Amino acid sequence: MSQRQAAHPIDPQFTDRWSPRAFTGEAIAADALLGLLEAARWAPSASNIQPARFLFGHAGTPAFATILDGLVPFNQGWAGKASALVVVLSKTSSVAPGQTEAKANVWHAFDAGAAWMSLALQAHLKGYITHAMGGFDGDKLRAALNVPADVAIHAVVAVGKQGDKASLPEGLQARELPNDRLPLAQLAAEGAWSF
Repeated sequence: MSQRQAAHPIDPQFTDRWSPRAFTGEAIAADALLGLLEAARWAPSASNIQPARFLFGHAGTPAFATILDGLVPFNQGWAGKASALVVVLSKTSSVAPGQTEAKANVWHAFDAGAAWMSLALQAHLKGYITHAMGGFDGDKLRAALNVPADVAIHAVVAVGKQGDKASLPEGLQARELPNDRLPLAQLAAEGAWSF
């Protein structure tokens, strides 16, 4: 259970979920991983266009090795013990309902973020941890995974069971704990911008 305290009443899943880096390396069943992706599929989406896409690899497979190779060395150092790696992407254009021509979808990243959060919360509810990373080589992943030019690569997510922080390099062990958030007053205001 988290020691983080919300300023207003919320479900504990929001304060209990965090992003550890220590993984056990234990395999995740295909059905379990697909269940996390199923939760992402049900995320809200502007005009129900559903631009979010996911490419994944289970540990020990060529797909996992390819995704791991696309991470920056710092992230490779700990993410290699994850049970799976999931690339979060989104289509940047779409055909709107009732239309026939594809146009830029300005909401694609917003919708992909909602899908990622659905995946993260479902993972937490099922006893898995997730850690999303921006530290990757987008060009390398795009080429290795055959990602089309009209698809944005947003993050790579490590998924698995939480391991002992002693398995991490010493410098990371001190960081292996839930962090806090800015006060709500610095993030939300009624009416005009006042930050």
